[in-house]
Amino acid sequence: MVDVRTEIKINCPLEKVAEYAANPDHAPEWYVNIDSAEWLTGKPLKLGSKIGFKAKFLGRELAYIYEVVEYTPGEKMVMQTSEGPFPMKTSYSWEKIDANTTLMKLRNQGQPSGFSKLAAPFMGSMMKKANSKDLKKIKQILES
Repeated sequence: MVDVRTEIKINCPLEKVAEYAANPDHAPEWYVNIDSAEWLTGKPLKLGSKIGFKAKFLGRELAYIYEVVEYTPGEKMVMQTSEGPFPMKTSYSWEKIDANTTLMKLRNQGQPSGFSKLAAPFMGSMMKKANSKDLKKIKQILES
């Protein structure tokens, strides 16, 4: 099992951080490895929304569909996929530190199988590194 947790303080109001981060249209802007996001269900984001993502990770091109399985605007969003060689659950949460500072947490959990299972010992550290870059990028975007 891979379970990676990262967090960052963003000097921006919680509402703005959560609204931006929870919008799949913004994912290619701040996720280093995501090339595109396509809504497979209608907008706006809600429980059951499905989004197709195309990404690159560990030198491989990936296409996968996430479904929103938990969503409390301004507080938490959880998406998961059960398809492909590496079923994944991604959780975002936001906590208000003060009026202009938000703590954003990002957690990825997955159970690799097949070829991915062989790379599992390295995946956790690679994902943590990528997630840290992603959080630094969203911080840069929202603070500028």
